[in-house]
Amino acid sequence: MRGIAFTVLAAPLITLNDGVMKWASGSYPPGELMVLRGAFMMLPIAFIVWREGGWAALRVKNKRIQALRAALAVGATYCFVFALRVMHLADALAVMLAAPLFMTALAPAMLGEKVGWRRWSVVLLGFLGVLLIVKPGGDAIRWVALLPLGAALCEALRDLLTRRLSSGETTSSLLTATTLAVILGGFASLPFGWDMPRQEDIALLACAGLILGFAHFIVILAYRAAEVAALAPFRYTNIVWGVIVGYAVWQHIPDAQTFAGALLVVLSGLYIMHRETTLLRRRRGQA
Repeated sequence: MRGIAFTVLAAPLITLNDGVMKWASGSYPPGELMVLRGAFMMLPIAFIVWREGGWAALRVKNKRIQALRAALAVGATYCFVFALRVMHLADALAVMLAAPLFMTALAPAMLGEKVGWRRWSVVLLGFLGVLLIVKPGGDAIRWVALLPLGAALCEALRDLLTRRLSSGETTSSLLTATTLAVILGGFASLPFGWDMPRQEDIALLACAGLILGFAHFIVILAYRAAEVAALAPFRYTNIVWGVIVGYAVWQHIPDAQTFAGALLVVLSGLYIMHRETTLLRRRRGQA
């Protein structure tokens, strides 16, 4: 029960951070937002590092995969912050639900995992849900929806690389490397022009960074207390909070087609998680 409670608590915190980023995205370049939020996010991460043993917890064994993982995190963050600038919050979060579908589709090539016809069928059904959210038709697809879809792809690749990392890599090293990479990636946009942030906006982004860092800590506690399969259904509550925050701040409610697409993606993700858990237990029973 503790793992579920932690996951349920983390969902609104993560979505609240997304709402702050969307609010600020209309006034500042994405790179500047990434730097400002990331700087304050390092404070709770420092606490996590301290809990895991200090400097020793930052030791990196596989520098190459850590670097690739960090680069993908930068790409995902840029895509998602740009998406928040031009899309409604709930719509962007709904497209981001495609990440587990990408993971399943890419697992055979990247991890050598076998994906049977059931999971391939569900992946196709999930991508049908994504198409409902993207709303193809008329002259062209809503191209802005490719931004969160790109972020979902980067997240999937990042998590697949995480699976390939040895068990010796600590949570602290993963979090620290990723956050520092996002900060440095944000600084790369400095030559294209930044705006002097207002004090109230700095305070708002500071809250977003602290909230997101604290949410990551809660997620770590959740996964230490329960299996991934048990927590997966509660991770999808992000979309519910996205609708709530989107309506409370911008008075936006997703249309019926977006809701239908999100439902297909969520159900597909849940089935994939259930199927992978069943196969894992079967293999353990045969060992």
